[in-house]
Amino acid sequence: MSSVVILMGSKADKDHCMKIKNVLDRFNVRCILRIASAHKTPLRVLDILTSYRDAPVVFITVAGRSNALSGFVDANTHHPVIACPPYGDKFSGADLFSSLRMPSGVCPLTVLEPEQAALAAVKMLALHDEQLSVLIKKYQEEKRKEIEADDQDLMATQPAI
Repeated sequence: MSSVVILMGSKADKDHCMKIKNVLDRFNVRCILRIASAHKTPLRVLDILTSYRDAPVVFITVAGRSNALSGFVDANTHHPVIACPPYGDKFSGADLFSSLRMPSGVCPLTVLEPEQAALAAVKMLALHDEQLSVLIKKYQEEKRKEIEADDQDLMATQPAI
């Protein structure tokens, strides 16, 4: 069974991670939450990665400030890694650059919104899971219908030309 492992740098990131998990739950994707820090517990991060070495997983990393976690995880696994750093007002968003600039050979995807990070993971898993593919298509159709309904509602409140 495919899974998403959400690896957060500290428990301070849990609320952000729960937003991701809630979307994954909607798609019935198994989600495992873990805590480990690239700075403070790098050996623990490596142990976690090793425990999922042969499993069909996508990692979503959530770490604020310098976000070494995403690059560290990506450099030490062959599985896809999605960085979803929480936005911090303290540095006017400049801390996000640590998620964007990576050394050669290290390529975590950076997705800023929790919902979209979850959707990216689901789409990756859907490459080998037809049921997930169907659910993604259904979700996208629902989003299209929402926009069309919103437009119709807006049109109904305006005079015809």
